[in-house]
Amino acid sequence: MQTARSVVAGGPVRSEPLTFVVAAVPGVTLTRWTRAWHERSDIPLDVMRTAPQTQLDAVLTGDADVCFVRLPVDTDGLNAIPLYEEVAVVVVPEDHRFAGADSVTLADLEGENVVDGEWSSSVELVATGVAVTVVPHSIGRLFSRGDVAAVPVADAPATRVALVWRDDLLDDDARDRVDDFIGIVRGRTANSSRATPAAPSERPTASAKKAAAAKKAAAQSASPRTAQSRGKRPTRARRPRQGR
Repeated sequence: MQTARSVVAGGPVRSEPLTFVVAAVPGVTLTRWTRAWHERSDIPLDVMRTAPQTQLDAVLTGDADVCFVRLPVDTDGLNAIPLYEEVAVVVVPEDHRFAGADSVTLADLEGENVVDGEWSSSVELVATGVAVTVVPHSIGRLFSRGDVAAVPVADAPATRVALVWRDDLLDDDARDRVDDFIGIVRGRTANSSRATPAAPSERPTASAKKAAAAKKAAAQSASPRTAQSRGKRPTRARRPRQGR
């Protein structure tokens, strides 16, 4: 295990012990990925949460090795891997006419006071009964409470979560760590990730083939088997056909 992080010239320098840092916007559940990392690596992993408005700052400054963001974002100069989509939900007061619905449409929301702002503040406003707000499904689950309800919006655009990183701030070791984490996120097992391919088997030479054939022929001649010993009926001689 290394004791310090090194980056290419022009990037930030850290003197503290080496740690792999993952940043993520609210609502992204990291548990299964961080657990797999701890099982496979002896390098500590830290998680930092970012605000939606500044979700790229951590990777742009080098404070995080990778970051989970919600698209669209400006990925100029960044590497990005789109991961999965989230349906949208409308968060309404518990006694709202849509509270018990299986789903609604954008047309259903016409005439509603739809607020669009910081998520926790918007949900607080919804709880007062004066507004509704449309958010990604994981955000509706994150800020769920007894006095509001989240209902899927069938025709609202889905939001996509992506993993991004800034490659020009990474040295070779850091790139290896990022590759390892990408493998975990994509579902590669410990055995399949970064595995060394097996060496191809050598083809037998012509002389080896000839020797093997001779050995096989000698073995067959040393222990001949009759047709009857092989389980076949012996061939009977045919009688000459009598003239009529």
